[in-house]
Parts: sequence; structure tokens; C-alpha cells
Amino acid sequence: MPLQTQLAVSIASILTGTADFTTPTAQISKPYAFKFDSGVGADQADKLIHKQRIIAPSASDDLDLAGVLTDAFGVAVTLVKVKAVIIFAAIANANTVIIGNHPTAAFVGWFGAAAHTVTLGPGDIFVCSRRGVAGLAVTAGTADMLRLTNGAGGTNVTADVFVLGTAS
Repeated sequence: MPLQTQLAVSIASILTGTADFTTPTAQISKPYAFKFDSGVGADQADKLIHKQRIIAPSASDDLDLAGVLTDAFGVAVTLVKVKAVIIFAAIANANTVIIGNHPTAAFVGWFGAAAHTVTLGPGDIFVCSRRGVAGLAVTAGTADMLRLTNGAGGTNVTADVFVLGTAS
């Protein structure tokens, strides 16, 4: 099945100051967007996993990128390369969502080392991409677990997760 994906991030901002006879402003509007065509080369992807995860208080949820998660049609997806990850921590969350640090088979991705993490507060978003042909390697059994952890007790957290990649 062909897959077409557009990834876009933009910033629009106006800074207003004060001066003797005027109100100076500095305005910026900058979009960053690119397209992934269907395939396994540079600027291509052929698999998409998208899930909404609800994580119990102080618990972890391990997303196995090599064969356990399913696509929108219920077909198991085994990623070999990751091209983009987007994780959105729900605004209604009372706790943080911590990404990374699986103890035995961490997908290192952009983190630099298996024990590194990124913490998202309520309403925060994590977006990273690797558009080149190599992507970021997923190794079944040893480097394929993307861990999400609820940063505290008391309440569940919700995270929307999108992983774009290739099967070869």
C-alpha cells in the first residue's frame, strides 16, 4: 500500500515594543514542511504507526517498533528504520510523559544513549525527523523499544504517538 506523508512545523510570532513616537514590532512567520513519498529511500517512508496511549500512574508503556504494533488496518508493523516521531502529551494531563530509557532494548533514536530521556509537560510536543536513506536503525530484540513513562503517581497520562519509518 502506498504511503504519502507531509510533516510540517511552523512558527508565527509578533514582538511589540515601546518607543517615544511609535510602537515597533518584529514579526516572523516561518514554516518548515517536507513530504515523504512512498518507499524506503531518502525522503521516503512506507510504514506509519499511530496510537493513542493511556499510561497508568507511575507506569511505563513500551512501544515495540519491531513487530508488535499494528497499522491502521490491524497489520503488524516491523520497522527497520525510523524517519520521524511525533509525540503529543495531552493538555489535560496532570503529570509529565517521559520518552526513552528502556532498560534492555531501548530505541536510541535521537537521544544519544539508551538511558537518555525527554520529558513532556501537559500540552508539549516532541517532533524529530531523519529524512535520509539510512533513517534511524531499529534492531529487533536489542534496540526496538520506545518507552513512554508517566512521570508521577495519582493520575493517568495520555500521549498521541506517530512513528513513520520503513520496513527495509
